[in-house]
Amino acid sequence: MLDVIIRNGRWFDGTGAASAVRNVGIRDGRVATVSAAPLPEEGCPTVLDASDRWVLPGFIDIHTHYDAEILLNPGLPESVRHGVTTVVMGNCSLSTVYSGPEDCADLFSRVEALPYANVLAALEKHRGWTGAREYVSELGSRALGPNIAAFLGHSDLRAHVMGLGRAVSTTEAPTDAELRRMAALLADALDHGLLGLSTMTSPFSRLDGERFRSARLPSTFAPWREYRVLNHVLRRRGAILQSAPNTAMPLNMALFFLASAGLGTRRALKTTLLTAIDPKSAPPLAKAIGRAATLSNRLLGSDLRWQHLPVPFEVYSDGIELVIFEEFGATAAALHLRDQADRVRLLSKDEYRRWFKREYRRRLPPKGWHRDLHDAEIVECPDPSLVGQTFGHIADRRRVHPVDAFLDLIVEYGTAIRWRTTIANHRPAVLDMLAADPGVHMGFADSGAHLRNMAFYNASLRFIKRAYDAHLAGRPFLSMERAVHRVTGELADWFGLAAGKLREGDRADLLIVDPAGLDDSLAAYREAPMEEFGGLRRMVNRNDAAVPAVFVGGELVYRDGEFTPGYGTARRTGRFLRARRSSRPVPVLSTHRESL
Repeated sequence: MLDVIIRNGRWFDGTGAASAVRNVGIRDGRVATVSAAPLPEEGCPTVLDASDRWVLPGFIDIHTHYDAEILLNPGLPESVRHGVTTVVMGNCSLSTVYSGPEDCADLFSRVEALPYANVLAALEKHRGWTGAREYVSELGSRALGPNIAAFLGHSDLRAHVMGLGRAVSTTEAPTDAELRRMAALLADALDHGLLGLSTMTSPFSRLDGERFRSARLPSTFAPWREYRVLNHVLRRRGAILQSAPNTAMPLNMALFFLASAGLGTRRALKTTLLTAIDPKSAPPLAKAIGRAATLSNRLLGSDLRWQHLPVPFEVYSDGIELVIFEEFGATAAALHLRDQADRVRLLSKDEYRRWFKREYRRRLPPKGWHRDLHDAEIVECPDPSLVGQTFGHIADRRRVHPVDAFLDLIVEYGTAIRWRTTIANHRPAVLDMLAADPGVHMGFADSGAHLRNMAFYNASLRFIKRAYDAHLAGRPFLSMERAVHRVTGELADWFGLAAGKLREGDRADLLIVDPAGLDDSLAAYREAPMEEFGGLRRMVNRNDAAVPAVFVGGELVYRDGEFTPGYGTARRTGRFLRARRSSRPVPVLSTHRESL
């Protein structure tokens, strides 16, 4: 007897193989049969008719920052309602595996634009582990909605071993004993199933809290010798390095390419980097970045991929609260000040405005923000006459510099003025090119972070829509089977996850898609209160007509816009996914003669 039958849906298995209309039977949480013939329905408690609909493996979100939220709401509904059944945490050098609550709150909150007090409270109340074994056990015991996989964060590791103060000091370096300790703790994390190590060398992410406020993340202070020691552990274990390199420093970028390289003499280091985008600030970058990965993989024997957000990179800001402003000295100085009155005084100073204008006019090196206030539309304001206008247009009307118009309005309204801009991925043809690039992975949603700045929880679904629209228009850039493969099985295979496939014997993590619901609602944003973070109104996606149902582990968890009773609270449908990789013993490391 089958537990679930999904009949007459177009079935995609996640491998890129041809799709077909099939009947899918599920038993004991796994796909028991995929049949062209009807399945016996007598006694089956759940039968869904998927006629004219698609049955897909659950999407995999390879870049999230749910590390604190999962302690408060393990169902992670904002991802699951869009068909995401597996999420990867611990990215960008940030995790909660080893460091204590205060250090983790300092590391996470400002970088990921999360409310500091709520992050700290969640960690103080729920963090009951002291290391990797307990971390995996604790997560696995919670009422998980989706499946979870995780990286160990380098900043977490470094702060734990050296102490956060020393870890963010320009005059301190780890001792040989501390390097050995880092290597041992990394190896222990890999032993307990973590995917690898996440790092960051980009210098524009800052600490929150009062002790070391505005210091860069600990991983940015690490000498390359430290990276070599940790990379050695990863390479020997077949584990993964995830990082956000300093794109303004070509040498730093080159070191990551060389570190990944096998060079015909060693195992390639699997490396996934941020990010493949089409930035408005540097249009040629999109083509160059994909080609660089392809050439490195072909000529140097690397195993390197860029993570890519496959939708327009639209961001919102309340006043000046925007993480990409950390890239600029003037705006970072304002973000350093917690008190709004102190900010107003700073933003009003002529000297500060001259500083801002100098950075606004400077085009090199390119930054994440395109520095064009004519491309920054006000969407909310106490003065309704300003809604729909850009700061640049207001400046033109007032005959002032755009920076002065921007700062004048921020001084007057603070965070009550809300605006938006698209910083990248604005050219559909370039997005199509990146979608077909073998050096690119479809995944950089930042789910669970930047709650007031952006919402890409449905990025995979929007990617499927774009492929379908191109198919209907007669100009496909990928087959539908290949498009599904790119956000399911391809990611699962590369990251070593038991997910992303929907064949007989596979775990029944899947979604049903109604192609008639793949409409413009996917690109719209809404706001919803986040009770676990004190009622903060987070940006969300709502396109319930596109996803009539989601299953995790063979259980129906979401149907027609509603989660099933007990989801994320009384029952566990997801599980902690341990990395699947070949095992090799880690040799004793020399901290003086490590190879790249």
